[in-house]
Amino acid sequence: MTATLAARRWWTIMPIVFITYSLAYLDRANFGFASAAGINHDLGISKGLASLIGALFFLGYFFFQIPGAIYAERRSVKKLVFWSLVLWGGCAALTGVVSNVPSLMAIRFALGVVEAAVMPAMLIFISNWFTKHERSRANTFLILGNPVTVLWMSVVSGYLVNSFGWRHMFVAEGVPAIAWAVCWWFIVKDRPAQVSWLTDDEKRDLDAALRKEQAQIKPVRNYREAFRSSAVVKLSAQYFCWSIGVYGFVLWLPSIIKNGMESGLASGSHFGMVETGWLSALPYLAATIAMLAVSWASDRIDNRKVFVWPCLLIGAVAFAASYALGAHHFWESYALLVIAGAAMYAPYGPFFAIVPELLPKNVAGGAMALINSMGALGSFVGSYVVGYLNGATGSPSASYAFMSVALVASVVLTLAVKPQARDTHALATPMPGK
Repeated sequence: MTATLAARRWWTIMPIVFITYSLAYLDRANFGFASAAGINHDLGISKGLASLIGALFFLGYFFFQIPGAIYAERRSVKKLVFWSLVLWGGCAALTGVVSNVPSLMAIRFALGVVEAAVMPAMLIFISNWFTKHERSRANTFLILGNPVTVLWMSVVSGYLVNSFGWRHMFVAEGVPAIAWAVCWWFIVKDRPAQVSWLTDDEKRDLDAALRKEQAQIKPVRNYREAFRSSAVVKLSAQYFCWSIGVYGFVLWLPSIIKNGMESGLASGSHFGMVETGWLSALPYLAATIAMLAVSWASDRIDNRKVFVWPCLLIGAVAFAASYALGAHHFWESYALLVIAGAAMYAPYGPFFAIVPELLPKNVAGGAMALINSMGALGSFVGSYVVGYLNGATGSPSASYAFMSVALVASVVLTLAVKPQARDTHALATPMPGK
């Protein structure tokens, strides 16, 4: 019965989760292609302002994480994500019709606001459907929406920009989120008890397994207590540093590649946006493979930290080696970027499985939102500083050094996180503050 139940959940829930986060990631990451394709020239945006505009998304994303997570935890993931889909699809499409810088800045910030609750809401959704021993793999299928989307988006966006321009790219890639919102509304239920495709026995078995896990976690009274815990503080700082590397990489990779090739680093050959798209895609293919392998191994041996910090250390070393090569070894530097991309993405599944294993359900969603909001702040810093360094120095070398140092800091903070004490008594009543 358990195997049948597990199979039904995986094949029914995971495609929904994957598609939803894929669309979110599509509409936040395609700005990098617009930057490489001339949006700055068309709207008269300076290099310094371009860095700020690219990073504004994460500022809006930072402020609205926790309120969204609390709503999802206490009320409904379904309703929250539905309206987020409609609004972010609209904001993404409107980016294609902007005619001035203030409008672009407002839309980028608004896009971050309406997407803010998606990640913590989806993590809460997964925790309602999957047990501890499945959660690293389930989280990975969620976050695979990130590299897999950038993988195909890099190719498709390259062709769209090359054939129609950056405006048409934004519109074409914003509309699918609105269409998916309709599908989401009719097919998603918040909890297993609400669906008809599970038997009563399967629902009881899953509910019993999830309750048993909660009974083994030390009680935490409220969000204040959770947010002040040593593990949450360290994980928040860790994710801040990690995100500096990830989003400095994601947002500016197309520009780094295109500028590198145009500087004659690729043997004088002619490369345009299509070629840039293909080269930008390869790191995400490597990341997809690495994420699947790491999440499987993490669930297999039931360990999280040992699969997080070594991957981030590899990413830091790859960035540092790329920096050491200098600006005149394009292909060697590019190969190291592929390694860095794969290493930075690989540990997402195990990382987001840590919090539900440390904190009870009544506060875990809010804690994940706090950690993710600090990641958003790190993403803002990474996007802005990397863009600024690229423009100020005319080379990505300084950016590589900056991202490398941030990843080393995330390694140290990961190692500093200690497991929480387990509660020795089963909790027969709901957690306080629920």
